[in-house]
Amino acid sequence: MSERTAFVLGGGGLLGAVEVGMLRALFEYDVRPDLIVGTSVGALNGLVVATDPTPGVVDRLLDLWESVSASNDVYGDTPWRQVTRAVRTGTHLHSAEPLRERLDDEFGDLTFEQLAVQFQCCAASIERSAETWFSEGPVVPAVVASAAVPGLLPPAKVGKEHYLDGGIVNSIPLGRAVELGATRIFVLQVGRVDRPLKAPRKPWEVARVSFEIARRHRFVREMAELPEGVTAHVLPAGGTAKDDSPWVYRDTSRVEGRIEAAYDGSRAYLAEHL
Repeated sequence: MSERTAFVLGGGGLLGAVEVGMLRALFEYDVRPDLIVGTSVGALNGLVVATDPTPGVVDRLLDLWESVSASNDVYGDTPWRQVTRAVRTGTHLHSAEPLRERLDDEFGDLTFEQLAVQFQCCAASIERSAETWFSEGPVVPAVVASAAVPGLLPPAKVGKEHYLDGGIVNSIPLGRAVELGATRIFVLQVGRVDRPLKAPRKPWEVARVSFEIARRHRFVREMAELPEGVTAHVLPAGGTAKDDSPWVYRDTSRVEGRIEAAYDGSRAYLAEHL
């Protein structure tokens, strides 16, 4: 059986910038994907790579993340506008329109079938309470659905169903890559799995730790259950405990530093393991 290389890109909001550094290291080591699967911000990064799975895509991603750092137009509302929207809608703080408009400008009516490499992304169906994988049709609605962070962005409607962020059901979709026949897998995760959890000591820590357990347990199990003949490389993100703050989703000040740290860590990892 021939080798089939997959990039698995996990979710994590603005922490997803680290995946750019990892991708830069991978392409410098001439690692190219045959398959890309992504969740949330990993779906966005993965889509960009799926349109151009060559080293040149790194500059395109860097430009995208630099513009995010400069404007933060997705999560850049004033506190008053956030409160007003939350009261009016009862469901979310931010509008999804800036994200949708940016994706429309970049990808238009592009479909999964037109991509240069196979790409899939997941979201959580509300009506069916189910993990849903998008693999055909227009890419923009699928990625918007995959990135619909609960409480921050509204549920995304695709067809007759409503969806929330794919991280709810599959934050680091390693198992999906295995299902699709990958034999060599590179996991691009945002760094939280690098840091052991500690028992919560304050009320607001309970929710964070509970979510992290729910987010991580599936990935840990799937790593332990990799089939014979399948290898998985979990690239280091180079983050710190500061990245676990509940407000990190708005902090664009460290985007460039995160990219560089992940690049340095991933180069060192690849030098040792490839």
